[in-house]
Amino acid sequence: MGVMIKKPEDVPGSAVPAILIGLFVSFGGILFGYDTGTIGGILAMPYWRDLFSTGYRNPEDGNLDVTPSQSSTIVSLLSAGTFFGALTAAPMADLLGRRLGMVASVAVFCLGVILQTVATAIPLFVAGRFWAGYGVGMISAIIPLYQSETAPKWIRGAVVGCYQLAITIGLLIAAIVDNATKDRNDTGSYRIPIAVQFAWAIIMVVGMLILPDTPRYWIKVGKHAKAAKALSRLRRLDVDHPALVEELAEVRANHEYEMSLGKASYLDIVKGTVGKRLATGCLLQGLQQLTGVNFIFYYGTSFFVNAGINNAFTVSVITGVVNVVSTLPGLYLVEKWGRRPLLLFGAVGMFVCQYIVAIAGTVDPDNPATNKVLIAFVCIYIFFFASSWGPVAWVVTGELFPLKVRAKCLSITTASNWLLNWAIAYATPYMVNSGPGNANLQSKVFFVWGTFCLICAFFVWALIYETKGLSLEQVDELYSKCSKAWQSKGFRPTVSYAEVQEVRGSVGGRHASLAEIEADAGRKRSVAHIDGDEKGYGNEKAAYDV
Repeated sequence: MGVMIKKPEDVPGSAVPAILIGLFVSFGGILFGYDTGTIGGILAMPYWRDLFSTGYRNPEDGNLDVTPSQSSTIVSLLSAGTFFGALTAAPMADLLGRRLGMVASVAVFCLGVILQTVATAIPLFVAGRFWAGYGVGMISAIIPLYQSETAPKWIRGAVVGCYQLAITIGLLIAAIVDNATKDRNDTGSYRIPIAVQFAWAIIMVVGMLILPDTPRYWIKVGKHAKAAKALSRLRRLDVDHPALVEELAEVRANHEYEMSLGKASYLDIVKGTVGKRLATGCLLQGLQQLTGVNFIFYYGTSFFVNAGINNAFTVSVITGVVNVVSTLPGLYLVEKWGRRPLLLFGAVGMFVCQYIVAIAGTVDPDNPATNKVLIAFVCIYIFFFASSWGPVAWVVTGELFPLKVRAKCLSITTASNWLLNWAIAYATPYMVNSGPGNANLQSKVFFVWGTFCLICAFFVWALIYETKGLSLEQVDELYSKCSKAWQSKGFRPTVSYAEVQEVRGSVGGRHASLAEIEADAGRKRSVAHIDGDEKGYGNEKAAYDV
């Protein structure tokens, strides 16, 4: 295995357009990351705390502030909006298409940004958080869908993983902007960080009006000429090039085969192998949140302040930089190492770091050396997350599902991510803070996140299939033939869905298994080969007799 990720020599055309388009679409992750990252700094800004306070004083410093309940509501309403937005993404992506679905998502997001920018009290600010979240939820489900359906299989993991890289860049920019405006003694302290998001939205919309929709979407809606044109643009091949015709035929045959097995309703996606894949995707996205990463980015600034660390805003910028830089090796390893090993590596590393932070912060919380341990191992934890579970969760869920239900299943798995995101955002102040009705866990909360990281390792071993190097259609074959995740590494695809469609009716139609249909196709190939040999022998004999 070489060091570099290279396009296979037998793959015609160019992968550059598809990769560049996938990278641009990743830009939507900046909306996601920036919007989720900026709130932690805003909650700690003196002017914002004074303006939005309803009279409550923070016992830590005696200054006006929002209550823990109000803080929970403000942070978690974004996640509530994203949950419903993610569920809306499926009908939007299937009705308008992947491309225009993203444009509609950004429009909803901008509504939320406007409401937050003009707000001077909690109710309007919370409403803005919800609608911004609704837009982010929609776009967070459609972007991996678009990327998975356009990227070449040999680099799909790295392309989809760039979505997470963009999220980390958004988080970092949010920390930098918050740090730059935190000391302003006017509404600009919070309005500037919020209004900056219009720039991301404008860039995203302009780009999506130019880019093509995905070939697989056009196949799904029966517009094969548009599918050929879109794929031609992505691969830099003529629409009648044999390789392009073959790729489209395989996608089309796979879709027709899947449609022959049953409908694509919400009830159907919880049954059979699709139901197993949906459960895997939902658990993967939920566990990504239960690793505790968003505790650091939502409440990290406040947590570091309460832990006695000076310059907590600066620490947040540092963790943001670590998050961005650490995502880069993950984009490489997801294609070189694979999905399963990288997720296992990340889960074990996060578990160790979380427990060290929890033990150090619990045993000797007042020691200045403990603060250094907290910061160091939080940064190491972020490295393990950002290089594994951060990008790979989006990569795996983008690859799991058949075309007929891909939008529906991706919206549900993304919604499960946001549901846990909301629950953690809402519960964290009660878990960490002191005072009546609060658990006052402080650093002990890392025992909770660490335990879930251990659960993550067992989950990956038992349920995550290795999909590196497979086309989306070959992933369907993988789940049809391989019953155990830990046996998936040795899988090699052998099915041609174009052949399957030709012979499907001869072995019982929809009631035949994929293996039976493939075996019948193999027999037909053998018969054709023997017939060809006999004809060739007969021609040679006749020529000899002459």
